Amino acid sequence: MTRFLIDGMCGGVLSQLRMCGHDAAFVQDHDLEADDAIVQLARAQERTVITRDRSLAAAAEDAILLECLDPVDQLHELIEAGVDLSLPEEPSRCGRCNGSVRPVPENGSTAEYAPDPAEEQVWRCERCGQYFWRGSHWDRVAATLSCH
Repeated sequence: MTRFLIDGMCGGVLSQLRMCGHDAAFVQDHDLEADDAIVQLARAQERTVITRDRSLAAAAEDAILLECLDPVDQLHELIEAGVDLSLPEEPSRCGRCNGSVRPVPENGSTAEYAPDPAEEQVWRCERCGQYFWRGSHWDRVAATLSCH
């Protein structure tokens, strides 16, 4: 999967990119605002910049310039740019922090808000501890992605 650095103007696609297995860092998580700092991080981490800022896209070695404001339309632009936005059978990245997720064993325990892993497959982020499962949010994202 591709490694991305998402500009603040494109944060609406962040979670979906992560759900599709892409390593997607967010500039705001790194407290970056200046174009040169964003370009420097993208270069150091070998990431493709996703932005709506023409000057940032021109300064980056590898960038995808989005034109639309609406996140769903931005997803369509990413697909047109060749980004694979298909949901994998099993998630690999945390939608919240971009960490790696691992399956919770059937005899494992989860937080109160998460399903029982004996009844439904659950994954947990190794970095932030968030639990994930293929519930209604997964279904909504799958429906959104299938429309494009």
